[in-house]
Amino acid sequence: MEESVMESVRSAVFKKSENLDGSCIKIEGYDFNRGVNYSELLSSMVSTGFQASNLGDAIEVVNQMLEWRLPPMEDGGEEEERESVRCKVFLGFTSNLISSGVRETVRYLLQHHMVDVVVTTAGGVEEDLIKCLASTYKGDFSLPGAQLRSKGLNRIGNLLVPNDNYCKFEDWIIPIFDQMLEEQVAKNVLWTPSKVIARLGKQINDESSYLYWAYKNNIPVFCPGITDGSLGDMLYFHSFRNPGLVIDIVQDIRAMNGEAIHASPRKTGLIILGGGLPKHHICNANMMRNGADYAVFINTAQEFDGSDSGARPDEAVSWGKIRGSAKTVKVHCDATIAFPLLVAETFAAREKISAETKS
Repeated sequence: MEESVMESVRSAVFKKSENLDGSCIKIEGYDFNRGVNYSELLSSMVSTGFQASNLGDAIEVVNQMLEWRLPPMEDGGEEEERESVRCKVFLGFTSNLISSGVRETVRYLLQHHMVDVVVTTAGGVEEDLIKCLASTYKGDFSLPGAQLRSKGLNRIGNLLVPNDNYCKFEDWIIPIFDQMLEEQVAKNVLWTPSKVIARLGKQINDESSYLYWAYKNNIPVFCPGITDGSLGDMLYFHSFRNPGLVIDIVQDIRAMNGEAIHASPRKTGLIILGGGLPKHHICNANMMRNGADYAVFINTAQEFDGSDSGARPDEAVSWGKIRGSAKTVKVHCDATIAFPLLVAETFAAREKISAETKS
């Protein structure tokens, strides 16, 4: 009787395993005995486990986006032209990332025309411009709000933005709104959020600005919530000082959806940092073409409250915003950590190889 019980116990404890060799990646981290090689360290992420593996997967998905070309025709015709047809990359991010040093990573991508369409919030526009006029500083998450308010300091996480920065922003932008209103009246210009943003990128004329490079490289920057921030405050004040400026959001939704609809025969890839409006706006536009082909989400939001911000890519598949066959991954990580590392092993690494090949 006891032998029968022990055999049952042994059967339960030592259940025979399926062989995973060859079908799964072996978990193994970077060996620092090999020295410090940052590229190899990042390459090892995929086999490290947990969110390091998700970051490694994201690097692979982005590289697949960048490597994709229109397949050659059977008869070999127009091969050079088809080789030039690349994946259309949509980049979305929330305003806090432009308040942070991720702004410089975004600027690098637009400076070198590495993405095709940008979607952000009002803060993602104004913070870029304000940083050309005055600095943002490192503070602390625990600084008391009342004390900061008495000093005219605004806190964004552990960043500090002096309120004087917004005064400088008002002095800079109100005359531009005056010019835009004059053009609206005299030349019948129909302003949209993306046209306003392009004008601001032109006017700032500062190479540290990602909006400047978006203007220079003719990369559209969409912001359907353009009034939800300091930009909205300035438009509000301007409407009393010099009323009449109209910004048409309908023309921009046509333009944004058109970016996805008319991408064919190109594939589309989504890189979305954070959640909220940019995430949904990009995904929804890609629904118009029956879904994107690649998607990388980087954020810390959870799906359990039903928020779109926390939703994994598979939820977007159910809506037709991402294709069922798409290569997707969500990295549960602060984008200020994950995104620069991802860019280092994708866009920047490929640019370095390209430059070395040319030289």
